[in-house]
Amino acid sequence: MSNDRLGANAEDLGDEHLQALVDGLNRGDEIAIQRAYQVYQPFLRMIVRRRLSLPLRARVDSLDIVQSIWADLVPVFRRTRCQFPDASRLRSFLVRATRNRLVSRQRKHCGVLVREQTIAQEELQVFPGPQHERPSQSLQADDLWQRLLSSCTPSHGEILKLKREGVKLAEIAARVGLHESSVRRILCVLSLRLGQDIKAQSSAAGCSHG
Repeated sequence: MSNDRLGANAEDLGDEHLQALVDGLNRGDEIAIQRAYQVYQPFLRMIVRRRLSLPLRARVDSLDIVQSIWADLVPVFRRTRCQFPDASRLRSFLVRATRNRLVSRQRKHCGVLVREQTIAQEELQVFPGPQHERPSQSLQADDLWQRLLSSCTPSHGEILKLKREGVKLAEIAARVGLHESSVRRILCVLSLRLGQDIKAQSSAAGCSHG
């Protein structure tokens, strides 16, 4: 295969060039391995993007997935452990490897996304507010609120204030100049921190009355 075909996509190459590429991979040829990555990378990234849900697109990069696959395959190709009779078999092998890696990444991020979505749906009611509180509860809530604010960066504090005012996530993101998923992650972390403070305060109160 000539060097001027190096940047071509698989769809742009004729059967003869693709078969030459496959033959090179079967021999463990280093140049063929590099060319195969250049040829199939756009196609494999398209597969990843088509299968990514909107929430995952903020967390998973298609190029990162394809590069991670190729990093694992390069030693295999070099040792000629995979033999492909034709370009169709090579394509099917790469598609299967890409889908398997994507499933693995999706499982990795699934738990985090569920927690974030749960927080968004519940509108983070854990953050203290003055509604329907007894005076003692209001003082405790104000104390927790001030401690939480003091432990935040100024930008995170602004997000907290907006959320306490009832501003929706999309509007908060627009005001502070962050992606909505980033705002949700920040609120998730702060919510967990506040929950730990509330638990610690409850434990301390229980000990004092013991």
